[in-house]
Amino acid sequence: MPEVTIDREELMEEGLSKILGCLEEKKYFVARDELLKFNNVDIAELLEEVTEEVGIQKTVILFRMLPKDVSVEVFAELPTDDRNRIVEIINDKEIEYIIQELDFDDKIDVLEELPANVVSKILERTPRSERKLINTFLNYPDNCAGTLMTPEYISLEKDWTVREALDHIKKEGMDAETIYTCYVKDSGRKLIGIVSLSTLVISDDDVRINDIMRTEFVHENVYEDQEKVASDFTKYGFLALPVVDNEFRLVGIITFDDILDIIEEETTEDIERMGGIIDFDDSDRDYLDTPVKQHVLNRLPWLVILMIAYIFTGMIISSFEGALSEVISLVTYMPMLMGTGGNTGSQAATLIIRGLATDEVEPSDFVRVMWKELRVGLSIGVLLSLLNFLRVVFLDGESVAIALTVCVAMICIVIFAKILGSMIPLIVKKAGADPALIANPAISSISDAVALSIYFVMAKIFLGL
Repeated sequence: MPEVTIDREELMEEGLSKILGCLEEKKYFVARDELLKFNNVDIAELLEEVTEEVGIQKTVILFRMLPKDVSVEVFAELPTDDRNRIVEIINDKEIEYIIQELDFDDKIDVLEELPANVVSKILERTPRSERKLINTFLNYPDNCAGTLMTPEYISLEKDWTVREALDHIKKEGMDAETIYTCYVKDSGRKLIGIVSLSTLVISDDDVRINDIMRTEFVHENVYEDQEKVASDFTKYGFLALPVVDNEFRLVGIITFDDILDIIEEETTEDIERMGGIIDFDDSDRDYLDTPVKQHVLNRLPWLVILMIAYIFTGMIISSFEGALSEVISLVTYMPMLMGTGGNTGSQAATLIIRGLATDEVEPSDFVRVMWKELRVGLSIGVLLSLLNFLRVVFLDGESVAIALTVCVAMICIVIFAKILGSMIPLIVKKAGADPALIANPAISSISDAVALSIYFVMAKIFLGL
């Protein structure tokens, strides 16, 4: 018989149903046992669902009943709001245990999000050497490499043999974030090379680290922007990158699991900006968890600006009111021309913004991009115009003069929109700003005004209006 498989979503839904049923009947140990059938990430997701269904109090009961090692891992996976609500309920001793047991990078992430009075209590009970290190990490500027890194890495000395290095890895490996790449420092803590675990394993025991380490490697400055760090991870496909200070001293490493969250955050931010959403709340709350009031505040500013921009579009239409009254059929094709201009401009902007994000396109490619989009716009404009010529003459029964007005306007509008959509992101990037700030709605509003102007100019030329 073929094996019957159940996907993860079905298992999660079934598990949540059982857990909620157990909680309703106050069978807390049974509910805990159901939770423990899942991995730590899924347990965190289930607890989040439990909070939404029955409230934080029941979630805290379940959380406290988890084995200590599991509770620490689950806490690191919980959303910020749920973490803070749990911290408000559990006692100081429980909070202290969780923080002390977290991996260092997770510890910093959690401490950054906790209330200041809670952080102060935790630091008071932290050994002095570790407290100093934590404070150093907490004081790095937001969104820089220093806030992402961990000091838990394998450090080797250049004069060690491979056997000494492997013995050191066996001793310290359990506390390190990764053992697949090891870092070689000189006596002044400056990073002088890297060596992979695979290289160590296949090398002879008596070979010196100095002879097999690589001295050419990619690294990040501690103050580098996290978006650049994410770009380097994507570009090179590394599992980890070393982070150095201005004196090239190794201060930590960033691993791929930490950068995945940053890639998601940056992508979300770019999508929101391209959609004209300004996040005044500056939080990472999910869509459904964000209050309606905050959604309104985030979306309203761009819409007000665009509404004002469309006043100029209305003024252009009003100025040609006489021409429109003489040839009323011109009105029929206005939405199509405006929509086509906006769509083609948005297409070009999206491709260029993506190209800039993935380093496929640089601001220095200005001329090449313009020449390419000019040809693309001309080709698309001609093809669309041919289709519209047939429609206007044979389906709508209009004159050739009106068809020429619509079709020539279409070619000019598409070319302009393509160039506008591709050039603005390059100009903004050159100026040092985020290209995603030039939202597609803004490009559409500009192209609409220009499209109408071109349309009415063509009407004057071909119809003598």
